[in-house]
Amino acid sequence: MSNRTLFNGERLKAARIYRGLTVAELAERLELQRQTVSMYENDKIKNPDFNTITTMSKVLGFPKKFFYEQNTIDVKNGSTYFRALLTSSKKYRNEQIQRIDFLIILYRYLSEYVEFPETKLPTIQNLAPEEAAKQLREFWDLGDKPIDNIVYLVEQNGLIVTSFDSGNESIDAFSQMITIDNSEKFLIGYSNNKNTAARIHFDIAHELGHILMHEWSEDIETLSREEFKAKEKEANEFASAFLLPKEAFLSDIGNFADNITYYIELKKKWKVSISAMIRRSYSLGLIDYDTYQYMMRTMQKKGIMKKEPLDDKLYTAKPSLLKTSMSMLLEHGVFTPKEFLDELSFDYNLSLESYEVESLLGLPSGSLKVVNIAPIHELKIKK
Repeated sequence: MSNRTLFNGERLKAARIYRGLTVAELAERLELQRQTVSMYENDKIKNPDFNTITTMSKVLGFPKKFFYEQNTIDVKNGSTYFRALLTSSKKYRNEQIQRIDFLIILYRYLSEYVEFPETKLPTIQNLAPEEAAKQLREFWDLGDKPIDNIVYLVEQNGLIVTSFDSGNESIDAFSQMITIDNSEKFLIGYSNNKNTAARIHFDIAHELGHILMHEWSEDIETLSREEFKAKEKEANEFASAFLLPKEAFLSDIGNFADNITYYIELKKKWKVSISAMIRRSYSLGLIDYDTYQYMMRTMQKKGIMKKEPLDDKLYTAKPSLLKTSMSMLLEHGVFTPKEFLDELSFDYNLSLESYEVESLLGLPSGSLKVVNIAPIHELKIKK
């Protein structure tokens, strides 16, 4: 029997994690014992019967073939920086990491057809966040201008960006280094739960701070609470300095650093939250700690701490690099949806439902729906 026809317990585990289920929760849905599911995942039971696999497919939303495939693409994941490491469960974090694994295989597949932007990042060693942010701005030739669409900017410089839905409100964003065929790529993910331009800009800039300043070989899960908080503080400082360059911000704020209404006007220009700009003013010594605390309390009392003015007005581009590449290949007839899904299965050993690929790539629903059209005979009428 070939390897392609052997049940792969790792795939059952991957599908379970992707759906955000524990072993016990999956066992209940499959009407099996928890120990049985665990033995399937660890290949202690080699060949579940066909009815069981059919039920797995239905419950988890993956084609039956998915559970027989072997992982053949050489993708290695480094550490993953989660902003919510201290408040979110490992189950939710693993769900996003598994999502990345699928997404990277899709990226690897698309890169066979599309020339994606090369990764352009400066080498930054032992620099304070302020100086690191300044160097990145210089490297990307941004000057002191506001960043209008940070997602587009990051994608243009070779990073992969994805947005995701999550049932866990505590997960804001994460970043990860991936090695594909001995080439390093960085991926940034952010949650659709808090989908405002200012929040997205800060989250992306925060993850850029991790990517440039922090070590990717260490296991983030082993960091102490204090060590993790220190890294988060550095990433926040980097984000503030990158989005609000010192000299330009000082010029804009003038003598109004203690005026909350004035920050609303600045938010239109910089696409940064009022609270983040007030924090920047404090870090630059424009206001003292008591004034900073008073302004934060005032925002809280006015009910504009969580939902600020202009949050529903400001726009920023969504991730589009992978979506655009896929749409372009379909539009130019490089392959049909069926040919794409078949090649993904046969050449990359990743069988997914069309709607799942649409979700991963950010495509409109139905873009990859396979329509089976019966062939029509071409006949001629006798004269």
